[in-house]
Amino acid sequence: MNFNDELTRLIDFYENLSAQSLPAQLARVYAADAVFKDPFNEVQGLGEIERIFAHMFKQVHDPRFVVGTRVLQGEEAFLVWDFTFRMHRSPQRTECIRGATHIRFNGDGAVVLHRDYWDAAEELYEKLPVLGALMRWLKRAALR
Repeated sequence: MNFNDELTRLIDFYENLSAQSLPAQLARVYAADAVFKDPFNEVQGLGEIERIFAHMFKQVHDPRFVVGTRVLQGEEAFLVWDFTFRMHRSPQRTECIRGATHIRFNGDGAVVLHRDYWDAAEELYEKLPVLGALMRWLKRAALR
């Protein structure tokens, strides 16, 4: 089976994701027992995955994913993306997290595994006021 159409549908889901579209669209791309893992979460099931994304919409303004690279081999896919958003404490400044996602489809073309890879220290912690200064200092100290 060629999963190109399923991968295109998944990318479209992410690039057009909104709080309003989330509940109806999630089941179109994810299997009921799908596993989702990122640097902060590891959950299984549509309800838990929906909870993570609903939380994202509460925590940041204007979250947006843009997929730059897609690789598909059999039922496995790899996406490279930028995630832009604005924090509530500084809504005038857009932040960007760069990452990648490993995807596995089942025989029906639904996502059964979603694993995000991104460096939380570099992409998030270093951008926070107090913690960021500590993380940058630790990074410099480790490179000496």
